[in-house]
Amino acid sequence: MSSLISLADEAIATSFDQIPVVDLSNANSPNPESRRAIAQAIKEACTKVGFFYVKNHGVSASLVETAFAAGKNFFDLPIDEKLKIDIRKSPNFKGYTALLSENADPENRGDLHEGFDMGPESDENIAMSGSNVWPAVPGFREAVLPYYDAVLDLGRTLFRLFALALELPEDFFADKTTQSAAIMRLLHYPPQTGVVDDRVQGIGAHSDYECFTILRQDTVPALQVLNNSRKWIDATPMPDTFVVNVGDQLARWTNDIFKSTVHRAINRSGVTRYSSPLFFGTDYNVVVEALPTCVSPERPSKYEPVLAGDYVKAKLEESYGHVEK
Repeated sequence: MSSLISLADEAIATSFDQIPVVDLSNANSPNPESRRAIAQAIKEACTKVGFFYVKNHGVSASLVETAFAAGKNFFDLPIDEKLKIDIRKSPNFKGYTALLSENADPENRGDLHEGFDMGPESDENIAMSGSNVWPAVPGFREAVLPYYDAVLDLGRTLFRLFALALELPEDFFADKTTQSAAIMRLLHYPPQTGVVDDRVQGIGAHSDYECFTILRQDTVPALQVLNNSRKWIDATPMPDTFVVNVGDQLARWTNDIFKSTVHRAINRSGVTRYSSPLFFGTDYNVVVEALPTCVSPERPSKYEPVLAGDYVKAKLEESYGHVEK
């Protein structure tokens, strides 16, 4: 039995009560042992929790601040202005989503956040790729794109570390992520006030559906992660960190050895919250099927192979409903 499968079996019997922190200082070290040590920490986090913070990640604080300020300027616009780039007008899931227009948990009444979705700049016009739509906010594109590119670079670093954690060659994902339709969101969560309705939340309980998510939080607490005992664990904002979590694609690829953990966000702080997740997947035509290090006679593959792009597109269509023609 591989060490991955053994570690996953151990994790079933335990329940986490905190989210680990992984230091990426040596992520690009010329010493392979230094990189493997980080991968080992990621392996532990992904099998036992499915979430971890990263520090010393290389994304500058100034890029973060500039992008978040641009996002705030956009969300301060009148609703009529924001709806000019409504995501339902886009063939490739780019643009604005209004308050309560999404519902991550079907048991809920709607998600109390609004967002702006973007991806890599491209002239292609296929599902999830193609041109972005930009709001009429001076300097918005110039503020957001460099931040997006920096987080994308962090994602490529994480893919190498995930490969090592999965006992694969370090470049295993390199040819599978040359044109990733990595979608980033800028999100605004107004404070939930008045009578508390547990069926209206910032974002309802869900798991993400790409390979992994890289989330930047501001200082306002809202994110919670569900452990094996069905207890919600706070993912409290930590200065100059990102929160990384495994998504459904990577869980399928690892035969559920890496956990795609259910989470939610509830902003009852009394103040406005901003955050920005980047959902990192693979190229559209990559076949996602159980990795050889994640199957055994005792643990056969749980899932049929699926094209990565088809899987994510179907999930996006569920989230946003029918796109306007």
